[in-house]
Amino acid sequence: MISIVTNPIVIAVVLLCILCVCRINVLLALIVCSVVGGAAGHINLSEVMNIFIHGMGDNSETALSYILLGAFAASMTHTGLAPILSMKISNAIKSKKYLLIFILTGIAILSQNLIPVHIAFIPILVPPLLIIMNKLQIDRRAVACGLAFGLKAPYIVIPAGFGLIFQGLIADNMVQNGIEIAKSDIWKSVWVLGVGMLAGFLIAIFISYAKPRQYKNLEIKTTETQSLTLHRSHYITLIAAGLTLIVQLWTGSLPLGALVGLSVIFGLRAIDHDKMDKLINEGVGLMGYVAFVMLVAAGFAAVMKATGGIDTLVTSITPYMTNKIIAAALMLFVGLFITMGIGTSFGTIPILAVLYVPICTKLGFSVPAIVILLAAAAALGDAGSPASDTTLGPTAGLNADGQHNHIWDTCIPTFLHYNIALILSALIAVYFIG
Repeated sequence: MISIVTNPIVIAVVLLCILCVCRINVLLALIVCSVVGGAAGHINLSEVMNIFIHGMGDNSETALSYILLGAFAASMTHTGLAPILSMKISNAIKSKKYLLIFILTGIAILSQNLIPVHIAFIPILVPPLLIIMNKLQIDRRAVACGLAFGLKAPYIVIPAGFGLIFQGLIADNMVQNGIEIAKSDIWKSVWVLGVGMLAGFLIAIFISYAKPRQYKNLEIKTTETQSLTLHRSHYITLIAAGLTLIVQLWTGSLPLGALVGLSVIFGLRAIDHDKMDKLINEGVGLMGYVAFVMLVAAGFAAVMKATGGIDTLVTSITPYMTNKIIAAALMLFVGLFITMGIGTSFGTIPILAVLYVPICTKLGFSVPAIVILLAAAAALGDAGSPASDTTLGPTAGLNADGQHNHIWDTCIPTFLHYNIALILSALIAVYFIG
């Protein structure tokens, strides 16, 4: 027990969780914990920072993807596609409340894989629809769960867009920790988690939050659109989105796909060239923080590896894991705790891979089981964390009139419906495939 408590990895991860729960900025928390973990591993401070900085390069492709996709999302906003789409949805749904929820969920799915703009569409598309939601007495918690499902499940299951980043991170970090697996093989295992989340989504909208809920019709400031007609700039933007997906699938590089999309938008003048700097700055503002979290998380993981505490941690903790189910449950709980603190499943993968891959290998888990555990443990907490894009995005749209509480109406509902679903589906999968 003493060896576990004094292990540099345990010290660093526990401190990281504490700092994040205390609302210390995750970037600062990761840097501080890297220094503390390195010192606990008897590495001098200058060497810790060298290892940390060099380790950040492991997630450079992922960070670049986020910056370019942020610029792409800003470009789509400036063409005016979102307001037009919002008005078309309002005209189509009439009194079909479930149709509205499914449409928004579908758009959220597209924002992760087909048109990778992430949460950028929500503050633009959702506020104009709040009046319709009020008229239909839709419980906004159901909409929050729908949006969270669309933002979360696709990147876990579908190997395109942000899913390519997430699954690529899993594959890369497994390879770095001694397990050979191709990026293209990840989806073959993680679909189980998607099924579990789908069950949680259906329970949320048809059972938990199906009862009518009344809201006041308050004034909302939205982007006005005089015409529903699509113009040349809109068609160019749609073509750019399609080429982004095609290039990404063809080359396996999301940064290259995003670069091609931006080149089409500016090359064909869907947006004037004099707005290029502004859009790039908006892209950095939208996605820059997430990109830096992933860079710093990779540096943290590099320092943890350099401490040499992995083998001793595996040796110390193995006796307490009497079977695979108990071991899996413990690892999922730790993953939930960490991701709840830092609010990003993408940035959590390098941290968890350092801990979990050696442990799973030692306990004899199959490669598909390790993939499922790592994906589930990283994704746990993303839905439910107050600092996660999966919760911040829906709240930004649904609280446009001040009637949707971030914690009680977004975080808690998504936490209950998706984290429980992920834990159960992961444990069931581990039980059957080992």
